[in-house]
Amino acid sequence: MKQNDLLPIQPRKKKKRIGRGISDGGGKTAGRGTKGQKSRSGFRISNGFEGGQTPLKMRLPKSRGFFRKKEPCQIINLEKINNHYQAGQTVSAETLFAKHLIRSKTAKIKILADGNLDKSLTFENLNFSQPAIKKIEKNRGKIINKKRE
Repeated sequence: MKQNDLLPIQPRKKKKRIGRGISDGGGKTAGRGTKGQKSRSGFRISNGFEGGQTPLKMRLPKSRGFFRKKEPCQIINLEKINNHYQAGQTVSAETLFAKHLIRSKTAKIKILADGNLDKSLTFENLNFSQPAIKKIEKNRGKIINKKRE
């Protein structure tokens, strides 16, 4: 770099020191305005503070109870199973999902006794009502790994 290419050093402007007297231009209130909570030392307003008005979070009604985000139980009646399965087939979450009888494989599935069952079927990893178990056993059906509720 040549000596002719050097630029003169720009003078640095000093930071304005407020609260150091009237002649300085930042004296007396030191940029805080006049009076009020914001002009005082140690000033801090909490989130949601609305100047003394009742805050929005207190004006809204409280929702009661404890809510979990879980899928509701999917209910299938024996009548539907009787219509969609042949004798000797296996009824499980995967086969019910494949036949579009349930929306999700992972949600809880419960078999209810509504309707007739006239086929011998094998049921795997499902929940049952007591009358449904009686109807399945009456038709010589098998229940494998019955889930507890």
